[in-house]
Amino acid sequence: MIDFSIPEDIRLLKETVRRFVTQEVQPLEAEVESLGHIPPEKLRVLKSKAQELGLFAMNMPAECGGGGLSTVEMCLVEEELGQTSDALIRRVFGQVYPMLLACRDEQRERYLLPTVRGEKICAMAITEPGAGSDAASITTTARLDGDVWVLDGTKHFISDGDIADYTIVMAVTDREKRARGGITLFLVDRDTPGFSMARRQPMMGHRGYGHAELSFEGCRIPRDAVMGEVGGGFRLIMSSVSAIRLGHIGARCVGMASRVLEMMRTYATERRQFGQPIGDFQMVQQMIADSAAEIFATRMMVLNTAWEIDQGLDPRDKVSMVKFTASEMLGRVADRGIQLFGGAGYSKDLPLERIYRDARVTRIYDGTSEIHRMLVARGVMKHGLPL
Repeated sequence: MIDFSIPEDIRLLKETVRRFVTQEVQPLEAEVESLGHIPPEKLRVLKSKAQELGLFAMNMPAECGGGGLSTVEMCLVEEELGQTSDALIRRVFGQVYPMLLACRDEQRERYLLPTVRGEKICAMAITEPGAGSDAASITTTARLDGDVWVLDGTKHFISDGDIADYTIVMAVTDREKRARGGITLFLVDRDTPGFSMARRQPMMGHRGYGHAELSFEGCRIPRDAVMGEVGGGFRLIMSSVSAIRLGHIGARCVGMASRVLEMMRTYATERRQFGQPIGDFQMVQQMIADSAAEIFATRMMVLNTAWEIDQGLDPRDKVSMVKFTASEMLGRVADRGIQLFGGAGYSKDLPLERIYRDARVTRIYDGTSEIHRMLVARGVMKHGLPL
């Protein structure tokens, strides 16, 4: 028999996160959207509260100070986090990349542990002007010069690249091998000579944190700045990306879509036209029913795939399915939400227009919908439908 029940401790954790997000975090959304940043004093208070409740860096192992949650448990929590803006999730609950677990010796004390404690902010620099979904085609290079590595190249659309204390940089160390042993990850401190922020890149949505173009011109870093193994960077990224896509995109899309659906449900019972609640109209009911069904289906996809990861399996085709299914589902639900609310939904008085803008990029980052469809199709043609 398959048991779909949620353990009591995780159910209580979900409820704690939900209350915290609803009561403490969501009230800040409009201000952050207007200012373009989180007021420092308010952030300090919220972050401190989250840490006191054990809600910071929940994706990291307990032995390094994190929450120690499994992939399934983290996805259940990410649903609740997804009900607020990405900027607030990053700052209040921590954006700690799982590949940091590859830090060793002094790197753990200098980078991993302070990040888990919320003392340092990390950025991940993979994307380049000529390399997005095809990460293996990056042109940023790193060459060994005696006891130092020399980095040259440009990265762009780097989240938190404008404020990060250090950046994980992916660079080519062997042009011939590339993804098969020729790409390496480096830990680069913010004040390293030759490393600079070329410009901030304004975005359509996801306001409240920065996106930057980063420049590396003869940037010299110590030989021991390699994260993991030389040539093992692409493999390290790929080993971490499934959990990121499931939680940060799949589960958060489910959470945000659920928030929109709840707004739709409430409004459909309260808003009256032609002498009756608009929820009595069949076309409104269809929007609600379709949204509910799509959210439920996506949630099951996320949890099933997360369970396989926890079993030590490698469900990469399912992760790709989740990526484009969840991101496109959120877009449709957000669109229906605005349609149901009419002019009120299109105005900035409600969070719907922000959600609509924020949702759009989920079909682009971490691999476009088109790329993930291609990967799924290849897998199906080679192995059949994954079960």
